[in-house]
Amino acid sequence: MNDNHFKYTNSVIGLPLFFVWFLWFVYWLQIKFDFDFFENGIYPRTISGLQGVIFSPFIHSDFEHLYNNSIPLLILLAALQYFYSRQTIAVIAYGILFSGMITWIIGRANFHIGASSLIYVLVSFIFFKGIQTKYYRLVALSLAVVLVYGGLVWYVFPHPESMGDEQISWEGHLAGLIAGFVLSLIYKTPEYKKIIKYDWEHPDYDPMQDKFMQRFDEDGNFVNLEIVEENGNNDCEESN
Repeated sequence: MNDNHFKYTNSVIGLPLFFVWFLWFVYWLQIKFDFDFFENGIYPRTISGLQGVIFSPFIHSDFEHLYNNSIPLLILLAALQYFYSRQTIAVIAYGILFSGMITWIIGRANFHIGASSLIYVLVSFIFFKGIQTKYYRLVALSLAVVLVYGGLVWYVFPHPESMGDEQISWEGHLAGLIAGFVLSLIYKTPEYKKIIKYDWEHPDYDPMQDKFMQRFDEDGNFVNLEIVEENGNNDCEESN
């Protein structure tokens, strides 16, 4: 499969917009009707806290929290849908479930909410899958993700900011990173074939049959081919 596999469709923009719109809709409900969705987040190692595995990515503490997650989600979901359209739904769904379960197992005794774990799933999947395919466009995408979001790696470990007043869920970030890597191993992509432009790129190429390669001797020196002149002597009989 070659570059023709990557095609722009309305879903490349539509899916990210709908997903982020839904996050803002949930936040609007929370503000408009004074709902307290925080207790629907992940509370580690409790039965009631399991509901957060599904609900936590859609719950945010305040405007800044939601805004900071919205832009990365728009960019990463668009990239996922364009380059990995066949795996998009599975990566989102299982990414939420796997990262949520890992957070439920390793998290601190507190409510964990927000879509940042999904952001880490997307960054991890896009990076590792691109490296695994070794296809130049996907590798370039992996490098672009590292360039833009490489700093996120510092938030997968506990540090003063995550343990302070802001209570950043580094466990959710780590869970997303792990889940994205696992999904990159599980979901296979088509085999991307390099477009053959030259004869020597064919697997059955024989240099001994190549007219150009025949112009080199055993030491690699360029030589002129011998010119053989054929003289045809035609016997002519004259009839008197």
